[in-house]
Amino acid sequence: MSNPTIAIDRDVRVRYAPSPTGLLHVGGARTTLFNWLFARGEAKRLGFDGAMILRIEDTDRNRLVEGATQGILDILSWFGIDWDEGPDVGGPYAPYVQSERLPLYQQGAQELIDKGLAYRCFCSPQRLQQLREEQRQKGLPPGYDRHCRSIAKEEIEAKLAAGEGYVVRFAMPRDGTTEVYDLIRGESTFQNANLEDLVLLKSDGYPTYHLANVIDDHDMQITHIMRGEEWIPTAPVHVRLYHAFGWEPPAIAHMPLILAPGGGKLSKRHGSTAMEEFKAQGYLPEALMNYLALLGWSLDGTTEIFSREELLANWSLERVSPSPATFDYDKLRWFNQQYINHILTLDDLTARVVPFLIDAGLATDGALDPSNAEFARVRDVTAVLKDRLVLLSDAPDLMSFFLVDELPPYDAAKLIPKKSDATQALTALQGAFAVFEAGAVDDEAAIEASLRELAEKLGLKAGQLFMPIRVAVTGRTESPGLFETLRVIGDDWVRARVRAAIELLSTDG
Repeated sequence: MSNPTIAIDRDVRVRYAPSPTGLLHVGGARTTLFNWLFARGEAKRLGFDGAMILRIEDTDRNRLVEGATQGILDILSWFGIDWDEGPDVGGPYAPYVQSERLPLYQQGAQELIDKGLAYRCFCSPQRLQQLREEQRQKGLPPGYDRHCRSIAKEEIEAKLAAGEGYVVRFAMPRDGTTEVYDLIRGESTFQNANLEDLVLLKSDGYPTYHLANVIDDHDMQITHIMRGEEWIPTAPVHVRLYHAFGWEPPAIAHMPLILAPGGGKLSKRHGSTAMEEFKAQGYLPEALMNYLALLGWSLDGTTEIFSREELLANWSLERVSPSPATFDYDKLRWFNQQYINHILTLDDLTARVVPFLIDAGLATDGALDPSNAEFARVRDVTAVLKDRLVLLSDAPDLMSFFLVDELPPYDAAKLIPKKSDATQALTALQGAFAVFEAGAVDDEAAIEASLRELAEKLGLKAGQLFMPIRVAVTGRTESPGLFETLRVIGDDWVRARVRAAIELLSTDG
C-alpha cells in the first residue's frame, strides 16, 4: 500500500481536540492514537521533532458535560497517550481550551466580514426551519439559501441598531472548484456551488468548529490535521477559510471510518463504545491500543501483536487504508486474552486484577502491596486461573472460592457424579477427607497419587472421586486442575469444605 505523497518533510505538530460532551469514544481514541504514533513514532524515525497537542473544543455550550474534560485527560493517560502541550500542562500557545480563546475567534470573524468574505445572517430559527421543510418537499438537498448574503449595508446597520441577533456565515465562492489534498485519499475536487455558507460564529458569540479549528490550528502551528472521515464534506470550506485569512493550510489526512459488526455506524446497541466502559470491563490498555492501531492500518497484513514500542517503531501514515474498518468485539477479546495469558508478567497481571477483587469485596487494600501476603495469595490464584481470564472483570467470579473462607450454599446433587449415587459420593468424600488429614495438599504429586490409590481401593473411576472433591472445595463442577486448585486453596480450607460437603450429603440423604 502506498499513499499519494510523502507525509513528513518538516518537524511535526499534531493535535487531538475532543469536545467535553461525554465519554471518549473508541473512534476518537483511534484518531488520537494515530496522531500520537505519527508524531512520536514516524516523525522521529525520519529525523524530525514530533509534538502532540491536546486542545479542548468546548464551544458547544448546550452539550457540555461536567467533569468530561478531566475524564478525557484521565482515560487518555490510562490508554498510554501523552502530550507535550495542553490544558493541564500548558505550553507556548496557551490557553488550550477554546472557551478561553473567544476574542481570537470574534476578531477573526470580524476580519472576514471586513474583507467581504463573511457576512451577518439575521435569519430566525423559524425561517430556517421553514426553508428546510420547503427543500424537503421539493426533493432538494438541505442548505442555507444565502438570503442574508446580499442585504444592503443600511439594512444591516438598522438591524444591528435594533438589537437583532445574528450569526456570522462564511461566504463561499458561488462558482468554481476547491481542491483538497488528502494524504490518505489523494486529491478531491469539490464544486463550490454545492457547498453551503456555513456558520462561523454563533449568536452567543461562540465559534463553530469550522472557524475555531482553523484559527487554532494556525495559531498553534499545527502541521498535520489527522481527523475522522466525517469531516471530509466540510474540508473544502476549511481550505477556503485558510485562504481567506491568507494562511497556508496544514497537511490533511482523514482517518477511515470504524463500522459496527455487519456494517453501519458503531453504537451502543452493538456493545461498549466508550473507552471508560472498556476500562471498567477489564480490557487492558495495551490490548486496546494494539487492536485500535489495526483498525485501518497494518504492517504486513499478518502480524497482529504489537507492543507500544513496536507500534512506535513500525506505524506509518502511508500504510493507513482509506477503506472502513470493522470493530470486532470477539477479536478485541482475543487480543485481551493474549495479553493476559502471554504478554503481561504474573506480577503485573496480579496488580491489575487486585482492584477488581477489592471492588467485589474479595480483597483488601493490603493486596495492592506486592510485599503483602494477601498479594502473594492473589498471585498464586492468578497463576492458576490466568488462562481462563478474558477480561479482568472475570476475576471476581473465577477467583471467589480461592479467596473467601466459606463457600456460598450449593445443591448437594452437584456432589454426585453421573452414573453414581449419594452413598458412593459420600464414601468417596469420607475417604478423601482421610487423605487430606494425612498429607498436605501443597504436594500435588503426593496428593494425586494418594487419591488415585483411594479410587482404586473404592472401586471408583478417577472422575467418580475427583468430581465430588472438586464440588466440595469450589462449589462448582468446573475449575482449574484439581490438584493445583487444592494446593492454592490450602489444607485448612480444603479439609473444612470437604467436611461440610460430607455433612451436606449426610443431611440431604
